[in-house]
Amino acid sequence: MGCATCVTSSKSPAGCQSNGSCATGSCNKLNTFNWLADLPAYAPEPFDVVEVSFNNGLRKDFYRRRKGLLIDTGDSVVVETPFGHDLGVITLSGELVKLQMRKKRVKSKEKMYQLVRRANEHDLERYREAKNREYEIMVRSRVIARDLKLNMKIGAVEVQGDNKKTTFYYTADGRIDFRQLIKEFAREFRTKVEMKQIGARQEAGKIGGIGSCGRELCCSTWLTDFKSVNTSAARYQNLSINQSKLSGQCGRLKCCLNYELDQYIEALQDFPDKAEKLQTEAGVAYLQKTDIFKRLMIYKYRDKPLYVKVPVERVKEILEMNARNEKPEDLLIEVEMDIFEQDNTVGHISLETLEKKEKMKKRARRHKNRNRKNRNQGGKKNRGNEKK
Repeated sequence: MGCATCVTSSKSPAGCQSNGSCATGSCNKLNTFNWLADLPAYAPEPFDVVEVSFNNGLRKDFYRRRKGLLIDTGDSVVVETPFGHDLGVITLSGELVKLQMRKKRVKSKEKMYQLVRRANEHDLERYREAKNREYEIMVRSRVIARDLKLNMKIGAVEVQGDNKKTTFYYTADGRIDFRQLIKEFAREFRTKVEMKQIGARQEAGKIGGIGSCGRELCCSTWLTDFKSVNTSAARYQNLSINQSKLSGQCGRLKCCLNYELDQYIEALQDFPDKAEKLQTEAGVAYLQKTDIFKRLMIYKYRDKPLYVKVPVERVKEILEMNARNEKPEDLLIEVEMDIFEQDNTVGHISLETLEKKEKMKKRARRHKNRNRKNRNQGGKKNRGNEKK
């Protein structure tokens, strides 16, 4: 087959196989060969487990979808529950679900509830009605609990999407006998009742709010693993032990105190221990504060109102000289006094002193538990003698 520009010639053809010469140099330049024409079409089956979130991400779970059900991330779906059906939003689908299940130690062969279908307009309308009832139910439930004189606080209420079950999240210091409370709730709200005890941090995450940093609370946005926070985390970072500043909206120490703790501990490894006092010819200098990331240690003479910023390397040199019973003329090589403002000064800290404090706390706790155990055993013996 040739084009209109092919001219018969005795010379060898320069273009197509029509025994002619093309003025353009070749024929059918834009043609391509379909290498996949003879290969069979193959569409892999997607992973049959999806992650579904409920109540704006406050609760998540894994569900198995039926074959042939085409859904994707962000779709509203209806899922099975032990008491009817609920409505949620798919947050993960496909191969990413495997990584999330491995992180939460959930095996794909475990028995899971089924994902029924994609939510329609009727399902969404019932879901909105259920969510509109939550605040009214929470207020009424608090009144009932107060009338029964129960030492508990109902922090949040979650109504299932089909209005057949209501979950009450509460906080309490001890055990609560809420058998009568459940009867009152079932008679008042006409649904199945489930009581779940949560901690103060989880309660703050369910209620939500804005932190002192100006952002949404970590526990209500992305934080799901609540680790214990100690006052030693504040001491490592040279923060003043001010309960009002270090506490979050839950009344506990802020979770963000643990975020940079490893960096502070790593930086403190290079600071010298037993550097609370430095002997110099000008007198004894006492450690007031450490600037960890600037690698400065701030000292002050007792009879002088000035604060001196000394680099860590210079402190080590002075400690070595004091170990040899030698004293430098002053803290710095060139006698330059730098006035340091005393605002927000929280005192020095080192790894050794923190470890000593933790050991003393553990020893006191063991001693207290041992005394309590001995008192309980003595009380049981006395009661046994009285019975005899």
